Amino acid sequence: MSSQPVAAPAKLDGAVLKIAGVVVLGAIMSILDVTVVSVAIPTFMEEFGATYAEVAWTMTAYTLALATVIPLSGWAADRFGTKRLYMTALLLFTLGSGLCATADGIDQLVAYRVLQGLGGGMLMPVGMTIMTRAAGPERIGRLMAVLGIPMLLGPISGPILGGWLIDSYSWPWIFLINLPIGAAALIYAQVVLPKDRPEPSESFDFIGMLMLSPGLALFLFGVSSLPEEETVTADRVWIPMLIGALLVIGFVFYSFKPRHPLLDLRLLRNRNLTVASITLAVFTVAFMGAGLLFPSYFLQIHGETTLNAGLLMAPQGIGAMVTMPIAGMLADKVPVGRTVPFALILIAAGFFTFTQVGTDTSYVLLCGSLFVMGLGMGGTMMPIMTSALRTLTNHEVARGSTLLNILQQIAGSIGGAIFSVILTAQLNKSPMVPGVTNPETKEPLTEADLATLGQMKPEAVANFPDPGLLERGLDFAADAFATTFMVGFVLTALTLIPALFLPRKREVAHLNDEEKAATPVIMH
Repeated sequence: MSSQPVAAPAKLDGAVLKIAGVVVLGAIMSILDVTVVSVAIPTFMEEFGATYAEVAWTMTAYTLALATVIPLSGWAADRFGTKRLYMTALLLFTLGSGLCATADGIDQLVAYRVLQGLGGGMLMPVGMTIMTRAAGPERIGRLMAVLGIPMLLGPISGPILGGWLIDSYSWPWIFLINLPIGAAALIYAQVVLPKDRPEPSESFDFIGMLMLSPGLALFLFGVSSLPEEETVTADRVWIPMLIGALLVIGFVFYSFKPRHPLLDLRLLRNRNLTVASITLAVFTVAFMGAGLLFPSYFLQIHGETTLNAGLLMAPQGIGAMVTMPIAGMLADKVPVGRTVPFALILIAAGFFTFTQVGTDTSYVLLCGSLFVMGLGMGGTMMPIMTSALRTLTNHEVARGSTLLNILQQIAGSIGGAIFSVILTAQLNKSPMVPGVTNPETKEPLTEADLATLGQMKPEAVANFPDPGLLERGLDFAADAFATTFMVGFVLTALTLIPALFLPRKREVAHLNDEEKAATPVIMH
């Protein structure tokens, strides 16, 4: 007589896919909202009579709220249960969306975006926890591929949707569209998600919260101010970054003392989680930072509309859709260390084209390169997260997904700020145009400024004495984008270094005692 564990089902069954549907709805709302709002900034400036710096807080406030609440997600998921917490997050996000649509001033809109961020920050880590527990360790790859679809398509479809809603209707609709989706997700979650089994024995780490949440918020505030101030020596940049960094570093040393820390850094003793975290951080800084500039290149150099710029990004999403299901299946069968490096090579190959861009670079070449990058993206992010979470116990998954989400949020914010600063610094090297000022602000213009103004508002420069300045400025601006993309290409290539340390042998999923006892056996 012998016994052996029954293998987990090879395919995702209907019950698991229903749970995945709830999480995907929440992820779509959370991720789309970031990119949809980004295309509305010019509209907000005109509607509220605000400066760019004031309007940019509609993005920054949302990011800061995310950073503040994400560390609480792991503890709250254990304490109150994932279903209850996820539905609360959905309710906050949907309520915040409705309030944003009613804002009649920029200050109100920023405040309502904070409420949105408090809900949105919990949707992704709690959703990942729900899906991972539902699928079991043997099917994490396929289930994470399902969650990866909105994570990759959000940045592509957001500008398209936002441009269409603003052009066809009005700006409140970029928020009102979340109301029916949020209501449907709440009903869906109530029906489909399993009943909670919270673990109220854990105490809340108040000291850790007082260090980590404000520390992350202050650090990201300083980073977010960097593009506007253009120098790290500005008080608004270095002071909050320093205070935030000191609080976070203090938390790192403190977090090993309490039995239940707010963020469980003990998980980094797991080699797979550590290597995957480093790979994910470097990749996110490189790709997400530089990737935000792709639509700007089409807008400023080629003079495309916001809607067309979004449509030109579609090949990247199509490429990701092709490889993501394949990568999800492979992640459950083939060690990610044997697949992710090849996906990164595809991304780097597509990226290289953008290091050579000019004013007349072929759209066929650019869209083809974006498609190749999408193929690589589909085989990168979700397999890395799968590798990180596969060997964690059921109880550790909530903490592990929280850790990964914080890391991704910080890396994305830092990447966006770094590449904005690099591009701004390159554009500022453009020579001034003697005797020429901005028709609206009356400030002096560089050749690059003049070229951008000519693309966005041709009528504003129709009477300028030297039309050749526009062409020279466009050439200069295109070179600035190419230089910035070169930094992204190099960082993407450097991601291969930690990726080579990802598992190259089949990973053994860890189970806790309760799970082992519950595993059925076949008697012979």
